[in-house]
Amino acid sequence: MSLDIHTLFRRAHRPHRQGSLLAFCLIGASLISSFSIREVRSSEPPRLEFTRMVAHWSDYGNPDYPQFVSDTHAEIAQVGFYGAHFWSLGHLELGRGYPMNLPMFGLKETGDFFQNLNAELHKRNVKVIGHFNVKFLVGDPDGPDGPRGFFKFYRDLWDERELGPRPTANALDLLEKNADGTPIGQKGYDIGAMREYWGCLNNPNWRAVLKAWVKRGIERGVDGYVSNYFYRNDCNCEHCQKAFREYLSGRFTPAELKKKFGIADLEHHKFKEIASWHDPKESTPLRREMLRFSQIANKMAFDDVFIKYGRSIKPDLIVAQWNHIGNFGQISGDERCMLPAEYWGKGEDYLWYSTGSAACFTDLKEGYLGEGTLQARYIRGAFDDKPFTLGKYEGTRIRVAIAELLANGGSPMGFYTNFTDPVARKEIVRYYDFIHRYDELYHANRPYAETLLLFPRSRVHEGDVAAVEEFKKLGDGLLNAHILFDVWPDDRTDGLVDDSRLHLPTWKHVYKIHNQASTANLNLSQFKAPTTVRVSASRPEKGDDIVLHFVNYNREEPKEKRSAGGGIVDEKPIGAEGVEADLVVPEGFHAGKVEFMTPESPDPVVLATETKNGRLHFKLPKFLVYAIARVELKR
Repeated sequence: MSLDIHTLFRRAHRPHRQGSLLAFCLIGASLISSFSIREVRSSEPPRLEFTRMVAHWSDYGNPDYPQFVSDTHAEIAQVGFYGAHFWSLGHLELGRGYPMNLPMFGLKETGDFFQNLNAELHKRNVKVIGHFNVKFLVGDPDGPDGPRGFFKFYRDLWDERELGPRPTANALDLLEKNADGTPIGQKGYDIGAMREYWGCLNNPNWRAVLKAWVKRGIERGVDGYVSNYFYRNDCNCEHCQKAFREYLSGRFTPAELKKKFGIADLEHHKFKEIASWHDPKESTPLRREMLRFSQIANKMAFDDVFIKYGRSIKPDLIVAQWNHIGNFGQISGDERCMLPAEYWGKGEDYLWYSTGSAACFTDLKEGYLGEGTLQARYIRGAFDDKPFTLGKYEGTRIRVAIAELLANGGSPMGFYTNFTDPVARKEIVRYYDFIHRYDELYHANRPYAETLLLFPRSRVHEGDVAAVEEFKKLGDGLLNAHILFDVWPDDRTDGLVDDSRLHLPTWKHVYKIHNQASTANLNLSQFKAPTTVRVSASRPEKGDDIVLHFVNYNREEPKEKRSAGGGIVDEKPIGAEGVEADLVVPEGFHAGKVEFMTPESPDPVVLATETKNGRLHFKLPKFLVYAIARVELKR
């Protein structure tokens, strides 16, 4: 543990590998800002690319489910359970309810079901990603009838022929602990009137449990895992105390520890807390060090269990994390808010980021679109343009949720949509058919933008979450003005991205909070559209064309203010019309034809265009929710 903590800390302070490459790109003549960046992490496995995913926690036991997956042309099906939820509740009738909604119960019976489902989906050329809860346990250690839930499984149902030896005899030894040594617990979900506890990711015995489960799932045919509950509570167990002392000793000198934190004897210091997420108003430099340590330690656990061990069994194991961002909640949320930039997503294939209840309703009179556009662009910029998705708790605005991800480099997944509803299913299939038909425009595409907006992660690391509010205001203003912009965290570039060094034609200006210089003299593309329409652009993996994406959020809203609605019956989009584009043609190119397509009318329509002074102008026909315009570029 000591070596890992020290090694990780030292690496976090080496010159950023992306920085030197970015400097090269800025000096070079490339037109595409992200192309070379994609090759930075050469030690990682080949990049996984996909644009069509389905994800479900319910109804996957429906006999028609495999056919639905086929109808969507899905490349990835995120379905099935292989972590702590499965082993806590799979042997109980309770497993048929939230969160797993198992079609049956019994560890063997349910495990066999998932194995057969995996085989069926493989026949349809679909990769299967299993949900893997890494620490959230449901059960009671003891009671009138003995242990229940996870604790019953661990004591009585752990099959050593299936999982190998139990790492430790007593399940209580695996748990996160309060400062007084008692297990951290709560009764929040009240599943079967049982309490909830957490395994400690710094505990080697708990990691051994996870590895046993990883191996068993691979044997059942999963192609990878999406890991959730990847946060750390205020655990004060011996493993966390030791690891945090080692972390501090590698980051500060004894004199600095005493001056900054009043710690005179680190070796014998007993921390009363080792906080993780906390209220930013109550943050201190030491608490932010605790949060940074927590997120580094969690990343180490992830790498140990899924990348190092999982890929030692299955070299092409797909690994992903399910994290939370909300409306850019920082310090009190976001599993990566303090993680050093060079470890942000390192070795991971794709990412799920939940916006929660922050983006599943609209308030159009107040200009609130219930969107995840800024979050999507931030994730795309921070994640080297790897695949990602947004969990929006959106079961009503199905079409706009799909469109929003398509427009900003993400992969739609339809997790909260009811595919058993014929109307919802029809729209999901319609939109996925569109993605499949124009796969060459979406697969491994890269963003095209004329400006860059920096997310103030460095300010967050100093405890300044007010900077994030300024970022959101600036970002919303750019979206309303229909400016083509990327979002990058300001620590990704080691400060190399500034106006004086910016030579890429696609980034003509860098927007920063508190430094909003006038862009009046910039030659930027312009779009005539209502503020309920968002505009973005991308370039296909092959060729030079530009694809403009238009997402329309206008709708008839439910009568109840800020209601999430009751399903697709409440989506009620209002079509957008009168939208015009005035696109700056990149230097060295001239524009050819422009093709217009929508999921409702997928056949391409060639639009009338006018080119003058290096600008291409055209008008879009009326569209319902989503439209693209493919601009042919020729050298």
